[in-house]
Amino acid sequence: MDAASQPGDRQGTTQESVLTEVMQTHPLVFHPSPDQVIAWRDGAPVTVRAFLADVTRVAAALPAGGHVFNVCRDRYRFTVGLCAALVSGRISLLPSTQTPETVRQLASFAPDAFCLHDAPDCAIDLPRFAWPEAPQQADANAPFAVPQIDASRVVAYVFTSGSTGAPVPHGKTWGVLVAGVRASAERHGLLAAHDCTIVGTVPPQHMYGFEVTVLLPLIGGCAFSNRLPFYPVDIRDELEAVPQPRVLVTSPIHLRALLATDHALPPAERVLSATAPLSEKLAIEAETRLKAPLVEIYGSTETGQIATRRTAKGATWQLLPKLRFEARESAAQDDEGPTMWVSGGHVEEPVPMGDAIELLDAERFLLHGRKTDLINIAGKRTSLAYLNHQLNAIPGVVDGVFFMPDHLEHDARTGHDVVQRLVALVVAPTLALADLQRALRERIDRAFLPRPLLFVDALPRNDTGKLPHDVLAAFVARQMRGAPAQDAQDAGDALAKPASALSFTIPADHPALPGHFPGHPIVPGVVLLDHAIDAIGAALNRPFDTFRLSNAKFLSPAAPGEALDLAWDAAVSGAIRFTLRAGARDVVSGVISDAAADAPGAGPLTRASAQTGAQP
Repeated sequence: MDAASQPGDRQGTTQESVLTEVMQTHPLVFHPSPDQVIAWRDGAPVTVRAFLADVTRVAAALPAGGHVFNVCRDRYRFTVGLCAALVSGRISLLPSTQTPETVRQLASFAPDAFCLHDAPDCAIDLPRFAWPEAPQQADANAPFAVPQIDASRVVAYVFTSGSTGAPVPHGKTWGVLVAGVRASAERHGLLAAHDCTIVGTVPPQHMYGFEVTVLLPLIGGCAFSNRLPFYPVDIRDELEAVPQPRVLVTSPIHLRALLATDHALPPAERVLSATAPLSEKLAIEAETRLKAPLVEIYGSTETGQIATRRTAKGATWQLLPKLRFEARESAAQDDEGPTMWVSGGHVEEPVPMGDAIELLDAERFLLHGRKTDLINIAGKRTSLAYLNHQLNAIPGVVDGVFFMPDHLEHDARTGHDVVQRLVALVVAPTLALADLQRALRERIDRAFLPRPLLFVDALPRNDTGKLPHDVLAAFVARQMRGAPAQDAQDAGDALAKPASALSFTIPADHPALPGHFPGHPIVPGVVLLDHAIDAIGAALNRPFDTFRLSNAKFLSPAAPGEALDLAWDAAVSGAIRFTLRAGARDVVSGVISDAAADAPGAGPLTRASAQTGAQP
C-alpha cells in the first residue's frame, strides 16, 4: 500500500471508497435457501442447489470464445446458459432477431462468438455448441455457495436497430440490471415473493422477456417456468402446471388470443404486459377473466423498464422511483415538439425516448405513440398507434395494422408528388370488405382511410407480437403486388358473396391417423385440407378437381373428434379464402382458386397436390 492510501489520509480514504464502489458485488441468485424452487422444468421443480450445479457444469463445458449467442428456446436452458457465461467470464449477445444478416453482423462485432442452442436442426452460421444435458441429479450433500458477481461486469450486449438497420450494442452490467429489476419488482409487489412462479409467453432473448422472465426470478428470488407457451390452450395448460401464486408475463397479441377463447382461465396473482399498447377494454377483460390486476410496462432496450400503469384504471403512466424526464429541443427543428430524455436510477446516462410524451407532473405522464408514427395527410394529423387501435377495435378483426410507405408517390402527368396514402392490412376472415370500410369510416377521418385495404391470412409478427418495420415493409410490398384494382377497393365490391360456414369432425378411426402421434394424436394437415376443400366443393356443387390450392397455413393442431368450423368467402376473381377453426382457435387458413381461370400451366387440384399446395 503506497503512502497516498494510508489510513487516516483523506485522499487515501476517497480512493478506498471509490475502489469499494467499483468492487461492489451482487449474488447471482437472491434466493434465501438452496432448497427453494427456482424453476419448473416441464412440471418438475428445480431447486436453487440443482440450478447452480447446472450452471457450474455448463460453464465448465462451454467452448473457447468470450461471447455467447444464446438462442436456447427452453427458458431454463437459456437462463442456465446466461449464468454459466457470466460466472465463466463470458458475455451474452442478445439481438432482437436471428436472421442471417444479424448473425453476420454479430460475427463482425464479436469474432470469437459461438452459438449456444438447444435445437437439433440449428443452422446459425457461427461455431455451434449444443446444450449439454446431464442425466444425473445434483448432489444434495455437495458444498453450496452462491457466486458473487462484480456489479461492473458486463452481463450482456442487447442490440437495437440504428438508422442504418445495423444492430447497435448496449452493454448491460450486473449492477445496472440488478438495480432496474429490483425497482420494477418492488413496483409489481414481487420483490422477495419467494413462492411466486413466472409463466412467460415472450422469449427470453427479448429485453422485456429477458428482464421479467429471467432476471426477475433470479434477482427477485422467485421461480420461473421453462416453457414458452404460444397458443391459448398451451398458456392455460402451463398456468395450471405450476403452483399458485403465478404471474403471467405476456403481450397484447398473446393476451387477445387467450381471451378470445370461451374456456375458463386459471387465476393469476398478477398479469404483466408489454411490447405494444394495450387497450383499456382488453385490460378490463383480462383482469376479469384471470382474476388478477394487469400492469402494463413501458421501457426500451436502451433503458429497460422505466414506467408502469394499471391500464384498466386509466391511461396515466408512472415512472419507477429515482427516474426523471427532461425535455430537450430537437435538433431537427421539426413541429413534433421537444424530445424527452430519461435518466436517474438504473439509467446511468440520459437516453432519448422515441415516443411523444406529455408530462402531467414529475412522475406521471401520457403516451401519444411513437414520434415516428405521427403522420400528416392533407394538413390533418394523427398517429399510426391511434389508427391501429381503431382498426383492431372493430368486431370481427382478429389483427390489423396501418402502414405508411417511406417513399413519395409521383404523378408523371403533373410532375408533382401526390398525397401519400396509407395502407392497411387486416386479418378478418368473417368480415366483408364493404363492412370493414364502413366501420372504419365511423371511427377515423376520411383522410386516413387506407388505400388499399388488404385482407391477409396473418401478419408477420415476431415472437413478442411486434412487427419490425423492415419486415412489415417487405410484407406490404408483396401484398401490394397482388392487390385488387383500386376502383374495386373504393366501391367496396371486392367480395362477391358473404362468408359461408359449416362444421365437421375427423373421426378417431380415420385411416390416416395411426402414427400421428402415439399418445398425442393429431389430424394430419393433408386430411384437414382434403376435408375442407371437399366441403367447399360440395357446398358450391363443384368437383374437387376444379380447384387449385394457392396457399395454406397450418396455425395449430387439431385433435381427432374435435369439432371443426369451416368458414369461407369468394372474391370476384374466383379466389376463395377459407379458415378452419376449432372453437376460437385457428387451425388452417388458405386460398383456393378456379384452376381454369388461373395462370397458364396451372392445372386442377388433385389429392396429391392438396397435400403440398403444388400444381400437379
